[in-house]
Amino acid sequence: MFRTAVTRLILLILATTALATAADARRPNFLLIIGDDLNWRDLGCTGSPDVKSPHIDRLASESMSLRAMFTPAPTCSPLRHALYTGLFPVRSGAYPNHTMVDAGTRSIFGHLKERGYRVGLQAKSHVSPPSSFPYEVISGSSDDAAAFRRFIARDPAQPWLAVFASNDPHSPWDRGPRNLYDPAKLTVPTYLHDNAVTRRNLAAYFAEITELDRQVGACLAAVDETGQRAETIVMFLSEQGSSFPYGGKWSLYDNGIRAAAFVRWPGRVPAGSASDALIQYVDVAPTLLEAAGIDRGAIDTGCPDADGRRGFDGRSFLGVLLGRERQLRDVVFAQHTTVGIIGYKEPYPIRAARDARHKYIRNLAPENTYLISGIHRGEIIESWQADARDNPLLAARVAWLFRRPAEELYDLEADPFETRNLAGDPGLAAVKTKLSNALDGWMRQQGDKGMETELAAPSRQPRNAGGAEDAKSTRKKAR
Repeated sequence: MFRTAVTRLILLILATTALATAADARRPNFLLIIGDDLNWRDLGCTGSPDVKSPHIDRLASESMSLRAMFTPAPTCSPLRHALYTGLFPVRSGAYPNHTMVDAGTRSIFGHLKERGYRVGLQAKSHVSPPSSFPYEVISGSSDDAAAFRRFIARDPAQPWLAVFASNDPHSPWDRGPRNLYDPAKLTVPTYLHDNAVTRRNLAAYFAEITELDRQVGACLAAVDETGQRAETIVMFLSEQGSSFPYGGKWSLYDNGIRAAAFVRWPGRVPAGSASDALIQYVDVAPTLLEAAGIDRGAIDTGCPDADGRRGFDGRSFLGVLLGRERQLRDVVFAQHTTVGIIGYKEPYPIRAARDARHKYIRNLAPENTYLISGIHRGEIIESWQADARDNPLLAARVAWLFRRPAEELYDLEADPFETRNLAGDPGLAAVKTKLSNALDGWMRQQGDKGMETELAAPSRQPRNAGGAEDAKSTRKKAR
């Protein structure tokens, strides 16, 4: 009798172990691909008539396109911290560029590693401190396809998260097949001033997008060649906009905070589908955790918000991917801190709230001049300024780059490039009040004190806090 009971117990344990092992075997791998300073419009699959991006275009055709994905900031370091932690930048402390999260803050790397995943990152890091981001460095270069392949093929029984964070097409645009792009034959986007300098730089920028596309193709080929396509969720994100004036970088216009986003999961996410659900970068970590079968609601992020809540700011959009849900958020938020950016002149903090149709932008120091390197200095803007001497419309557009009113409001359906400020339109007063109130609530919950937070930004940068900065590009100087 006793032996029988023991035998049954052993069999039960073995069966349970087998089931657990089988469940582990079904856990998906995750490949997260990130472009660098890539405007969401500048891919073949998102409407560019010139850019050659066949590998990304094919991935998009095999994926669900998330057509309303937004970053919480238009700078590399804050948005990457938000992507990996599921927390908005001010809450985690990672809100200026070249930044770091508060001690004890945890990320998707640690959450998955603790649950048996192998986690790695290739190429651009731009996050700190290492204790919050315990990933394996796959390679120091986005060109090392062999290192990426070795990482994903190392142990077929162990699920993995691989972040491929290319440095392309971050300026300077000095890579890629320039022979593919004749400056004279390009279609200049309507938000850019069309002159010879713009065209020459566009050709270089497009060539580097094609270089990024080559790298993406190599990653996808490695997944296929190692027989892991079926069990790998692939997510592509374009990051912030380009460093052209009005290309988006360092602004809260859609060119700066809207991202091209595609998710492929064979057999689960319908190929060629699309969603207009409002989604943010902070939603990615909870989504991956849910896809891995992890209770995201039970996770302590290590960083409380102003109300003491320690869960994610992000929400899982797995239901959107699987067709169970159509919506996720009513409003998305973004913030921009200029203090700490190379070449800034004086503080110019910006905050924004956006729903499906309208965007409200608050410039906290409209009396100041917005002036930083990259956008406000260099040959592109200097050529525009020269042309503007005889072009009043261009002169007004250029002037807007340097100084804006306290409030901006845009109807994104009628004005997708955000050129007509409707903040003073009485017919939209209710819309402005609604979004302004939503922004106030978000800032309070995040502990965002506006100008006080802006001026404290240097303390959030390792180079000023006595720590070693590990947030630099491996090929180009991060900006």
